[in-house]
Amino acid sequence: MEWVPVFLVTFKLIVFGTGMFFAIKWHYDREQEEKAKKEKQKRKQEQAEKDTGAP
Repeated sequence: MEWVPVFLVTFKLIVFGTGMFFAIKWHYDREQEEKAKKEKQKRKQEQAEKDTGAP
């Protein structure tokens, strides 16, 4: 009966560890997505300025 707390604590650590990994990954991926979107928008704006000849 002494294996129950060991099993439950191990299970809890695995579940929380997995959850934290995916939470961090989700935030990191979202930040990279926003950076890429801003960079794409910046390039589009620069190209539009170059095409129109605006300063």
